[in-house]
Amino acid sequence: MIAGTGSVKPLHVTLFSFGFKYGIPGDINLLWDVRFLPNPYWVDALRLRTGLDEDVADYVVRSTAGKEFLQLIEPLVLFLVSKNSLAGKEELHLAVGCTGGRHRSVAVVEVLQQILRKQPVELTVFHRDIEKG
Repeated sequence: MIAGTGSVKPLHVTLFSFGFKYGIPGDINLLWDVRFLPNPYWVDALRLRTGLDEDVADYVVRSTAGKEFLQLIEPLVLFLVSKNSLAGKEELHLAVGCTGGRHRSVAVVEVLQQILRKQPVELTVFHRDIEKG
């Protein structure tokens, strides 16, 4: 609670992508490794683009594995947000990693961002390694 206001401070969720080849980030509550998803790096037309580009994101999240993963992770993320909020936690740090942090992890974080924007949280989203490599 915020002193004197009678209101509960919203959970601050930090959601970010990263590349394993640049090191695992510290200070995280949960990390998902999405290197099992189809890798746009191996598609010449997609290699130099990022998960922020619609064609790259579609390649990742509309694949069979991408759809299955997102179908499973959405209720888990909503559960974690709810339970951490109810427990009075102030922060939740969620990380998604792929090899270089440019394609798969970025695409997944962007979908999770859309889900979390509908929740009563303060959301920070960033892509740590999107400009590397």
